[in-house]
Amino acid sequence: MKRRTFLKGTVASGMLGVAASAGLLAPRMVLAAWPESAFASKSIDDALNALFGSASHSESGDIKIKAPDIAENGAVVPITVSTGMAAETISVLIEKNPAPLACSYALGSSTEGFVSTRVKMGKTSDLIAVVKSGGKLHSAKKTVKVTIGGCGG
Repeated sequence: MKRRTFLKGTVASGMLGVAASAGLLAPRMVLAAWPESAFASKSIDDALNALFGSASHSESGDIKIKAPDIAENGAVVPITVSTGMAAETISVLIEKNPAPLACSYALGSSTEGFVSTRVKMGKTSDLIAVVKSGGKLHSAKKTVKVTIGGCGG
């Protein structure tokens, strides 16, 4: 019985491999929606212009950023962004990173405005959360200090 299961799995994975190499399983819709110019931008304003068509945003108290004040390891900084607004998108930018746009999430109309992820920070910097709601951009900012080898950086 185990040999039959093994053979079925081998044949199925072989067929998936052939289909993927032939281009039948390529995620074309996902790749087409990727904002390459926004992720390649070198400044916050350029990233926001590429992503939303505008860099003007206003500070909002409705956006909450949960991140450590001091990050022991800049390679893995856990963050959570939440908002009570009807968010269309939530984006996270890190001011002093070579490419400031860390992530951007398009949310559905009935989705709660909540994102939890891990980002990479090169050095101590402002973490900026930008929420698009009602066609306008709202933001919140938090400074995260990245330590280098356990010493302040």
